[in-house]
Amino acid sequence: MAYRDDSDLEFLSKVDSESLNDLVYCLVHDKDGTTRLTEELSTTDVYKAWYPDHQRYWKLIAAEIQCFGGNTFATMFRGGKGVLYKEILQDVCDKLKVNYNDTSSVEKIEQNMLMKILTDAVEKMTPAELKELADAVGVKNASLLTSEAMLGVFQAVFKAGGFKSYQLTLIIVNAVIKALIGRGLSLAGNVALTRTMAVLTGPIGWVITGAWTAVDIASPAFRVTIPAVIQVAALRQKYLYEKQASQVEFS
Repeated sequence: MAYRDDSDLEFLSKVDSESLNDLVYCLVHDKDGTTRLTEELSTTDVYKAWYPDHQRYWKLIAAEIQCFGGNTFATMFRGGKGVLYKEILQDVCDKLKVNYNDTSSVEKIEQNMLMKILTDAVEKMTPAELKELADAVGVKNASLLTSEAMLGVFQAVFKAGGFKSYQLTLIIVNAVIKALIGRGLSLAGNVALTRTMAVLTGPIGWVITGAWTAVDIASPAFRVTIPAVIQVAALRQKYLYEKQASQVEFS
């Protein structure tokens, strides 16, 4: 297992170890909590020496994602190197029937993926649940909007970035991850996220989780790459939000 230089995963070098916990867990453990037979990360000397200080071996984490995204035999012929993240993301989007443009940035494609997940969930929400989700991310006059109009608002939230986009990402990602790997996100204490946490564990979270529990992921590789890509998307939103916040603070 060797890391390929990948501009779309470089941001992981700036993500703290605690925030990387869920991604590492997903790469190493199966849904029942046992260690994956095909994972290599936990067998490396660096991992054994520094766990749980994941930030010290972020390249190995990225390499594990790349290798799960590549065919095993093809990876052997590439000297133990997998495929670039954008290719993995596109494979996941194809699997999930997400509409995207090949030439778009990884961030944009990830947003399309999250919007597809959200759209599927909104279709199953009651008006009360939809209003609760809108209230959680600060959407005004939500009770006057149709579900189609709400999706347009959520799309605008993603495009605008910032804290609301990060909140919406967490709500979506937590529910999906809970369905796919058997546990939700282990977020660090953050007063600003208190309202979000209530939505994560309430009826809205159940709607999204329920929809994903029925998803059939036959391929062992997709059982890793789908939750991994969704978590990378969440980490990127967190990184971009914190970067934006620090720039405002010091401007």
